Amino acid sequence: MNQVIAIVGLGYVGLPLAHAFAKKGYRTIGYDVNGTRIAELEDCKDSTDELTEEQLKESSIEFSTDPKSLKEADIVIVALPTPIDKDKKPDITILKAGTKAVGENLKEGAIVVYESTVYPGTTEEVCGPILEKESGLKCGKGFTLGYSPERINPGDKEHTVTKIVKIVSGQDEKTTDTLCKLYDSIVEAGIHRAPSIKVAEMAKAIENAQRDLNIAFVNEIAMMCNEMDIASKDVFSAAKTKWNFIAFQPGLVGGHCIGVDPYYLVEKAKQLGMDTQVIAAGRSVNDGMGEFVAKSVSNALGNPNGKRVLVLGLTFKENVPDMRNSKSGNVIQKLEEAGCSVDVHDPYLNEKEIENMGHTAGKLDNGLYDAVLLLVPHSTYLDSFPQKILSSLKEGGLLYDLKSIARKEDIEKEGYKYLAL
Repeated sequence: MNQVIAIVGLGYVGLPLAHAFAKKGYRTIGYDVNGTRIAELEDCKDSTDELTEEQLKESSIEFSTDPKSLKEADIVIVALPTPIDKDKKPDITILKAGTKAVGENLKEGAIVVYESTVYPGTTEEVCGPILEKESGLKCGKGFTLGYSPERINPGDKEHTVTKIVKIVSGQDEKTTDTLCKLYDSIVEAGIHRAPSIKVAEMAKAIENAQRDLNIAFVNEIAMMCNEMDIASKDVFSAAKTKWNFIAFQPGLVGGHCIGVDPYYLVEKAKQLGMDTQVIAAGRSVNDGMGEFVAKSVSNALGNPNGKRVLVLGLTFKENVPDMRNSKSGNVIQKLEEAGCSVDVHDPYLNEKEIENMGHTAGKLDNGLYDAVLLLVPHSTYLDSFPQKILSSLKEGGLLYDLKSIARKEDIEKEGYKYLAL
């Protein structure tokens, strides 16, 4: 426990990781450039809802916005976001900036480990040279590199950082040994030792790309079912009675992983002079689902012009405050383009925050609406479900139930229309 650990980036990934190391007795430095974020954590508040107030009060994490605090670290773990830009290309600007700060304050002999999702080769071919330039140290001698991809699922209190098998890799055997021992001390689920950094980078990228493709498949099936006027929920329920059918649920694919990571594979393929037909096709299907949902609602409304619509849910998944890459906005945009008057509600956002995003804030008791879209089934929406939602609809109004939580016959016998993906 003599090693000093520094975590760079205290979001959904970095904070739980820092907490796990500190809880195990390591001196742990938590560094973030966001002063507001550091202030809230020092006040034992976590806006990501990954840690409770009690967990933060008990933690010995040393929070800092000063990059010089990294000088004391024997192992620096970089957990920074790697989004895509408006052209859907990998954007590693934040990762590069964080790497520069680490390099400027790198202790000789330290190990720098990356947990961010990247395309294979980034750690050694992009980050390594930046660290060398800023530190004046030689990679492999003055410092070494490691890669151990994050597998955090926001809002998941079962599959937490200590309960998910950790892939660990280093640029040499000694570094890998050190990192395996380090992570093994906090991860109950065990360690998978990858033979190289590129293997670990590739493994991370394909995990979420595989899920993206599976969801794209069921989304396409759901669209076919819609054309045939049969319920995709019924089709999947029947299909999964076979032992080897893999059950996925259709829906809007957002978030910081599934809707992003495939583009990192596409970028690497381009660098290799390859075309990624399957990966790109899956992304195309999932990126178009917002428009499909909006079109389904518009068609069900007949003439959508002037119709009052309430969209429930703006975050990318239920029961988390995470807005990254949410696709609810796509649905709202297309409905407004069709002429609908759209109100929006999310329990994790106040009216001002919703309006700052360019939407009109609303709520169920602002009815009566021509349609209510349950896009993100936060638990608060499921209280008194579906009666509370139905009471906000006009006679014969439409409930669009993205995740098929209600039963069609129950809604229709009340005199309302029902659609699901």
